[in-house]
Amino acid sequence: MRRIEPYFPLSHGVPRVDDRRIVSGIIFVIGNTPRWRDAPAEYGPPKTIYNRFIRWSGSGCSTRSSLPWLPRAGSPIN
Repeated sequence: MRRIEPYFPLSHGVPRVDDRRIVSGIIFVIGNTPRWRDAPAEYGPPKTIYNRFIRWSGSGCSTRSSLPWLPRAGSPIN
């Protein structure tokens, strides 16, 4: 999680639901269910999960945060 934290947007004065919970919720929904409202409550409110997904996707946050995980050209994938 520490590797992707620098790519999260900063808070704007309103207490935020923990980004780690939201990322887990997004991964759960994408992998398991077609509806945001079906995400377990432990990941945060479904509307928050959906809104952050939309906001981060639109800002390129999801693309930038995945770049450090990609293998470098020419390096073997184990």
